[in-house]
Parts: sequence; C-alpha cells; structure tokens
Amino acid sequence: MVERAFNFSPGPAVLPYEVLEQASRDVVNFQGLGMGLIEVSHRSKPFIAVMDEAEALLRELMGIPENYKVLFLQGGASSQFFMVPMNLLGPGKKATYLNTGTWSKKAIKEAKLFGEVDVAYSSEDSKFVRVPAQNEYTVSADSEYLYLVSNNTIYGTAFPEFPVVDTMLISDMSSDILSRQFDVSRFGLIFAGAQKNLGPAGVTVVVIREDLLDRAPATTPTMLNYKTHAEKGSMFNTPPCFAVYVVGLVLKWLKKIGGVPAIEKINREKAAMLYAKIDESGYYRGHAEPASRSLMNVTFNLATPELEAKFIAEATAIGLNGLKGHRSVGGCRASIYNAFPIEGVVKLVEFMRQFELANPA
Repeated sequence: MVERAFNFSPGPAVLPYEVLEQASRDVVNFQGLGMGLIEVSHRSKPFIAVMDEAEALLRELMGIPENYKVLFLQGGASSQFFMVPMNLLGPGKKATYLNTGTWSKKAIKEAKLFGEVDVAYSSEDSKFVRVPAQNEYTVSADSEYLYLVSNNTIYGTAFPEFPVVDTMLISDMSSDILSRQFDVSRFGLIFAGAQKNLGPAGVTVVVIREDLLDRAPATTPTMLNYKTHAEKGSMFNTPPCFAVYVVGLVLKWLKKIGGVPAIEKINREKAAMLYAKIDESGYYRGHAEPASRSLMNVTFNLATPELEAKFIAEATAIGLNGLKGHRSVGGCRASIYNAFPIEGVVKLVEFMRQFELANPA
C-alpha cells in the first residue's frame, strides 16, 4: 500500500483502499473485455450485472423490504430537495419539516414551491447545536410526511434515534447511510448522495416505497418522476455508470468486514475516542450538544481563529488532511465516515494532545 494521507474531508470523502485499487484496474480493462468500465455500454450484460449486484447488496445490507424500489439517480442529493415534494406534495397538501441545519433549510425552501410546509422545529437560533427530542415538536395530522436530515455534516449533529410518529418519514441520509442499523420499513423514502459513505460523487441512491410511485401529479416532468426510473430499473437514460460500479465495490467491502453491525461498532469507537479528547480539558470545544453528536462529523473549535488556522496547517503537514470546518461556521471538523481507518483517529487524537501542550490558550 502506498503512503496515504488520512482524509478527514466531508465529501467527496475517503474510500476503502482496496476499492480504489480494483477500480483503477477496471477503468483500464473491465472483466477482461479489453476496454475500461467507463467505456462499456450501460445496456450490455456486463454492466447490467453491475447494476443488479449493487442493488442486491444494498438491499441485503440495509434490509430493504421487497415493496421498496432502489433507484440510482443523477443530480446529487440536492435534486431530491425538490423531487420529493414535486412527487409527493401538491396544491392543498402539507408536509412537516425539521430544520436542523443547512441541508434541511435548502430542502424547506424547495418544498415551499410545491405545497404548504410546516417547520415544526428549528435550532437555527442556537447555530444548529442540536436536534430535537421527540417531545419538542408536533406533526400536523394532515401532513403527508415528516422530513428530516439524519446527520448534519456542517454542524456535527445527528438524530440518535428516529422520530416515532404516525406520519410517513422521509430522510436525507447522505452523510450517514449504512453507518448504523435502523428499520427501513419505518420510512416512505430515503435518499443519499454517494460521496460520503457509498462511493464517489455522481450517483444518488433513492429507496422508495412502491405505493408512493403513483403520487406524482400528471404535470411532473418525465425525468423528475420517480416512477419513470423505477419502471426502467434506473436505465431510462444513461446512468452514472462509474459511480454505480464503485458503489457496488464499496458494498462488497462492507459486507466482507461484517456489514452494518460491524461498521457501526467501529464508528462508535472512532467517535468516542475523538469526543473523549474534546471533553477532557476544555481546550477543544465541541460544537454539538452531547446528546446530538454525530458519529460521522466531529466538529470543534479552539480558542481563536488564529489558533484554529495553526492547528489545521500543522495537522495537514503531517498527513491529517481536510480538518478545516465549513466556511459558514469555521472551526475544525473531522469527518470519519465508514471507510475512514481507526488509525487516523488515533493519530489525530495524539496530534491534538501534542498541539495543546505546545500551544497553551
């Protein structure tokens, strides 16, 4: 294995090294065909097999029930901000949203173009330091769905448990899909951009309950109708072939190491190490309230912006890359998705210890 930096970037993010190695070979010569994966027709048997295997692995690892469709779409998770209400809302209909960060704010803005939106909870006034407890919001009885972002990359918060409500749940799981176990059947629709836990940028996975495919108004554009893609097996147009292929490789890797139960245990260990260091002295100050802390994105500050800049520069110099916080909030952020090795967390914690000793606040 070549010498590699520890990549704490929030996305596009770290991928398993064996996946990168396999992909590099298949880009040149896929399955001995004498041409690369990105040259193979999406209608050919070899690539159809790639799509089928990726779907089968995702179903297995997530425990997706038979009455759900798995779609591989383009346009990024941001396109789902409007596709969800375009297909599931309409004039005279209402949806409930929980505003816990930048991505939920963007989704709320898009949803208002298609129907009435009830923002039942917002932590914006407190700079999104937390997600709500079950008793902190009420879902209207006439809401079509309750929409939430399961993990907030920018602020480092996450729902430790999903809401228990009678209303259908819809979730943007772009930054924590496959990181922990949960019951898919509690959701009507789940979507996730691939570039954090699933693969490279370019494909968005949508898991949708079959009965919802008939909800879209007749005026919904063909390409933006979930039913279009469900009926054509995500092959209505040329899919993002390379991205789907790499998703399949990542899913094989995850299955090999023990699936979601195994990776959840590792994720909890990694996050616990970092939060323990943040909490021990007060030198590092966590952004998220402890009960809302993310397993995927650990956000923290130092005493001054100047000290943070020094911390990030010195960390980068020793191969701890991507620790700068989002431009909207500053500070530091360590993104430790599924493929991020625990050795990198150990190295970061040791660097944090040494930096604190050398730079008293």
